[in-house]
Amino acid sequence: QVQLVESGGGLVQPGGSLRLSCAASGLTFDYYAIGWFRQTPGKEREGVSCISNSDGSTYYADSVKGRFTISRDNAKNTVYLQLNSLKPEDTAVYYCATDPRIWPRCMHYEYAYWGQGTQVTVSS
Repeated sequence: QVQLVESGGGLVQPGGSLRLSCAASGLTFDYYAIGWFRQTPGKEREGVSCISNSDGSTYYADSVKGRFTISRDNAKNTVYLQLNSLKPEDTAVYYCATDPRIWPRCMHYEYAYWGQGTQVTVSS
């Protein structure tokens, strides 16, 4: 019954922006950790960003720090990832995930619930 649905992906030129959304249903979202991940064929899944449910701290991968911003709207049960200054290397399928458990760090790959992903393609 728990479902995460990503949206907002698409084709964008280098330097452009996108806002990805992840709508959650079937859970109480407020106290869940949030994670965004991405994957390109032939590469391992990469943790992009997350918000901890232990202290609210955020994490960003070095490759996206300063360009991407994670946020949440608990009233809408939705998490966002704002992608700015996009580069071709950002091309990937982006996944959102959530988990009620408290971990020492929010960036890990054991999230309980995952969406199906949305494609982001950065190309001129």
